[in-house]
Amino acid sequence: MSDVGGLGLKKAWQELNEVNIGRLSGCLGVFEIATTDDEILQIGYAGGRSLFGLRGCVGDVAAEHAGESLQFRTESNMQYISRWKELLMVHLAENGAMPSWNPPSDIDVIGRLGGRQKGQS
Repeated sequence: MSDVGGLGLKKAWQELNEVNIGRLSGCLGVFEIATTDDEILQIGYAGGRSLFGLRGCVGDVAAEHAGESLQFRTESNMQYISRWKELLMVHLAENGAMPSWNPPSDIDVIGRLGGRQKGQS
């Protein structure tokens, strides 16, 4: 396991329900969706073209997965694309795979975290 955990989101998980989603702002930022066992299923972002920011994006996920016991956490961030990529890299380094709900093409837009290997520059 890689030692990159300090880069992940620190906020506490919240139950994915209408009340908690309603408390979210319309800000830009990143979010994580997970099972109640803290298995991260999706890392996403609310960007400049997102309707209602984090509230809208997390609400869309909740609507798609109505009836499932899920949780979420968010972080407001104006550099949402860079932060999203960073969170994906952390997840990949710690788990060896991308979150299951992220499309496979997401791996093509990120770098890799970890120390340099002998012989590499």
